[in-house]
Amino acid sequence: MAKTLWGIDMGGTKIELAVLKSADDPEVIIRKRIPTESEQGYEHVITRIGKLVNDVAEELGHKPEIIGMGTPGIIDPESQTLKNSNTVSLNGKPFAKDLEQTLQIQMVMANDANCFAIAEANMGVVQQRLPEANTVFGVIMGTGVGGGIVVNRQVLTGRHGIAGEWGHNFLDESGGKCYCGRVGCVETMISGPASERYYAKVAGQKKQMVDIVQAHKEGTDQYATETIQHLTHFFGKAIANVINILDPDAIVLGGGLGNIEALYSEGVEAVKPYLFNHRLDTLFLKPALGDSAGVFGAAMLTVK
Repeated sequence: MAKTLWGIDMGGTKIELAVLKSADDPEVIIRKRIPTESEQGYEHVITRIGKLVNDVAEELGHKPEIIGMGTPGIIDPESQTLKNSNTVSLNGKPFAKDLEQTLQIQMVMANDANCFAIAEANMGVVQQRLPEANTVFGVIMGTGVGGGIVVNRQVLTGRHGIAGEWGHNFLDESGGKCYCGRVGCVETMISGPASERYYAKVAGQKKQMVDIVQAHKEGTDQYATETIQHLTHFFGKAIANVINILDPDAIVLGGGLGNIEALYSEGVEAVKPYLFNHRLDTLFLKPALGDSAGVFGAAMLTVK
């Protein structure tokens, strides 16, 4: 049991812990989740995580030397405090250090997009379709737009901890102001809320993204089709910049919008005019792990 991999997926509403048998045999030994209760403050969250780890350790009869954790935010490499988390009580706090002191266990952390990327690269669809891949870009497209980079089975975080954050590159001024303070970010153009705003603009009425996608499939709403065309065009333009810089073997599209079939056809075609190459060989893949990717990816952070 010494080589088991422990991972925690930390969310605003739940904390989940999974223990995998080993890196070579990632069978789930145990998996538990408890409510985060983040409204009760930072110290309470630390206590909740401690309880979960201790309960699982007692059940298995041992504690790990290291635990990986996926967080809703980024550990700043310089200050070692958490930033950009929607669980706001964690922001500005030395989250990893405080957990290490409480648990007496080494912690390694990455944001949820990085955990998604490493899980799909090492355990998920990339292993199924292209196991020899060296470089994988994992995309989260939903309420926001994020990403993670995996090279030689390891997550790249970068000097500022923001590697893979393509959602806040400039794409088009028509996206308007982003919550980050800039204008025209990728997220303002191709996230779920951005597409819903575009639909409302052209149709003169509101419709949820799931209904826009369905209406486009059925061919019953020209504005829904226009919205999907707008999405695929700007998706292609945005992801082409990633490919030109990173040139990954595979791109895995996660998040709610990653299920939109048009991204894998019209979206991929939309990449080509902006690509610095005469052909496009990058594989665009649907994820295989579902909501397990976060906790599995967290466990994989401990593999060196």
